[in-house]
Amino acid sequence: MATTRYTDNHEYIRLEGDAGVVGITDYAQSQLGDVVFVELPLLGKRVAKGAEAAVVESVKAASGVNAPASGEVVEINRALEEAPGLVNEDPAGKGWFLKLKLADPAELETLMDQAAYEAFVATLD
Repeated sequence: MATTRYTDNHEYIRLEGDAGVVGITDYAQSQLGDVVFVELPLLGKRVAKGAEAAVVESVKAASGVNAPASGEVVEINRALEEAPGLVNEDPAGKGWFLKLKLADPAELETLMDQAAYEAFVATLD
């Protein structure tokens, strides 16, 4: 079973093999509204934990998607270039943004697990 961790900025990273799949949570997409554009990073780009890795634009605002962990971009979700609405339809599935080859998998231990993230989101309403 894949391990998923969450940031307090509503990004997730799901470990699949030695890569981390990065996206925004359902809560984040609901706050953004209809996503109209996604700017993805270049393959091979190195990102530091907490640094902007992608940009998502909605009818309400543009927002950075920060890397939940440090690593190298090894894959991007090209489907979002043609269908950015996938972020709204299936944020944890088809709406992922990028995959990172993790520089230090131990960084994931500093992020929230699902129960902690759900408790965090409950404090926001």
